[in-house]
Amino acid sequence: MSLVPWFRWSESPHKLTSRSPAEMVLETLMMELAWQIKEAEKQHWERENEYRKIRTGVDYSWLASPPRNVYDLSPGERLQLEDACTKIHPSYCGPMILRFRQLIAEYEPEVHEVSQLFRSVLQEVVEKMKEEEAVRKLTKQWNTRSRTLSLTTFRTRSRIFPFASDIRTISEDVERDIHPTPRVWSMPEFQIHKGQ
Repeated sequence: MSLVPWFRWSESPHKLTSRSPAEMVLETLMMELAWQIKEAEKQHWERENEYRKIRTGVDYSWLASPPRNVYDLSPGERLQLEDACTKIHPSYCGPMILRFRQLIAEYEPEVHEVSQLFRSVLQEVVEKMKEEEAVRKLTKQWNTRSRTLSLTTFRTRSRIFPFASDIRTISEDVERDIHPTPRVWSMPEFQIHKGQ
C-alpha cells in the first residue's frame, strides 16, 4: 500500500486564477459588505435577546439558536452596489473599507441600514477620486503652462542696457567722490523744476 496519496505536498501547487484588479476590488468590497451585514444581524439578535431577558426575567438563550441570515440584498440593489464598486480604484479599496468600518462602529446601524451606509461611503470615495483627479489634471496643466510661459517670457522681454540708464546709483556717487544725499535710496527722487 502506497502512502503517496496521503501526502498532498507531493502534488504541484494549484495555480491561482488571474483576476483583474477591478474584479478583486469588487469581490473584496462585496465580501466586506456581506460580513458587516452578518455582524449587524448578530448584534441585532443579541440586543433582542437581552431585551427579552430583561422583559421576562428569564434567560432562554441557551435554548434558542441564532437565526440564519434574515436580511439579504435585493438583486437590483446588489447590482447597483457592484456597479459602484467597479468604479473604485484598487488604491482606494483599503481606505474605503477602513472608513466603512469606522462608520459602522460609530453609528451601529440596523441591518437594513448597512447597505445604505456602504453606498454613502462608496459615493464619498468616488467623489474624492474625482477631486484628486481634477487636482492632478490642474497640476499637470499648470506645470506644462508654466514651462511654456517661462520660456516665452524670457524671450519677449526687452533687453536691459546697464550703461544707458538715467538712474543714479550709489556707485556713481562714490566714483565721483560726491557725498550721497541723506534720503532713502529705495524711495524715488522728485525734482522740483524752478523757472517755469
